[in-house]
Amino acid sequence: MRFELFIAARYLRARRRQAVVGLITVISVVGVAAGVASLIIALAITNGMRRDLQERLVGSTAHVDLMRTAGDGIRDWRPLMARLAQVPHVVAVAPGLYGQVLISRGARSGGALIKGILPADEMTVGNLLQAVHEGSVEELAPVDPTHDGGTGLNGAPGNGAVGGELAPPIVIGSELALSLGAGVGDSLLVTSPQGELTPLGLVPRYQRFRVVGIFASGFYQYDDGYAFMRLADAQRLFSEPDLVSVISFKIDDLYKAPEVGKAIEDAAASFRGPGFQTTNWMQQNRELFRAMRLEQVVTFVILALIVVVAALNILIALTMMVMEKTRDIAVMMSFGVRAEQVRKIFLLQGLLISGIGTALGLVVGYAASIVGSHYRFIHLDASVYSIDYLPFAPRWVDAVIVAAVSLGMSLLATIYPSSSAASVLPAEALRYE
Repeated sequence: MRFELFIAARYLRARRRQAVVGLITVISVVGVAAGVASLIIALAITNGMRRDLQERLVGSTAHVDLMRTAGDGIRDWRPLMARLAQVPHVVAVAPGLYGQVLISRGARSGGALIKGILPADEMTVGNLLQAVHEGSVEELAPVDPTHDGGTGLNGAPGNGAVGGELAPPIVIGSELALSLGAGVGDSLLVTSPQGELTPLGLVPRYQRFRVVGIFASGFYQYDDGYAFMRLADAQRLFSEPDLVSVISFKIDDLYKAPEVGKAIEDAAASFRGPGFQTTNWMQQNRELFRAMRLEQVVTFVILALIVVVAALNILIALTMMVMEKTRDIAVMMSFGVRAEQVRKIFLLQGLLISGIGTALGLVVGYAASIVGSHYRFIHLDASVYSIDYLPFAPRWVDAVIVAAVSLGMSLLATIYPSSSAASVLPAEALRYE
């Protein structure tokens, strides 16, 4: 093998009269490097997108949610929550009351999904409240019902206070705060569509709230459409005393969410009877992650065409090399070099071109991915892509796959020229020399 490798490496250093072959060889190396680098960067981007979306989705929401399949929600939820906290793999549990509302400040308004919470419990199952960068969530802590700082439903407008009393607290997302022009301490009017029936018809219920915190999770859907208030305040706003719409769970292994969810359903049914259903983060985001996997496959296939083009260049370069070296091949074979050794010479020459290009591509691709991951210099529109920068997450497994594909295509490209070189007949090649 040392002999074949020596000849293959020597043939790569084309002389002046073989400048065209040398140029095609350089183009082949650059083509392989460009294809490999493009694949590494593209796979790093798709892996980064999937990783960041998964981390933010899973971190921002509970792993498993329990709801009633019929009725208006879960009543007498405290004993049930205490019982379900004992289910294996459950590490935290929190109640919540969801409701769609209209939030307005002056002439500005926007829809939002309100969640009534117990902050101490909520922060154990999700991290949205930990992303508060203005104000504080401390005022969301439950207070004595007789001194809850409320203004009462359908209260009059004001600057966060009515009759000398502070309005109930609310924490909103950064994008929602920007669209409303609201800051910490400002007063917001929250209107619930679940109104009261009066002689004049159905009248929406509304209440003044005071902004005490603004969170920025980096996930546009949450920052633009989520808000938190105390559970008791949400129950009064929606006229649902002592009721929750969901019980959320955090588990020790998020990939066991389907199995743990089934166990939670069974425990709830045995404790309170049938009529409960769970959803988990996998079900809620199945289509998103399926689309991202498909995008990764399509991206790989399309960019692999660059490597195919480079492999064709290798085929052309080796074919021209065989034509140029026919006399040399005949001389070597007349001195006893076997046809199998000639075939190995050109196989190794093609693999050298591919190996050099693959190595350069891996270096460039991983360097670009690491720089992009560290400096985050490519910004995105969060309203379109859900995240505000382009993430990179290079993996060593991708390097193995890309290198195998690159070398495999190049090896296929060397089959024809190496077979042609091995089939040279010394007598025929040297007859007119």
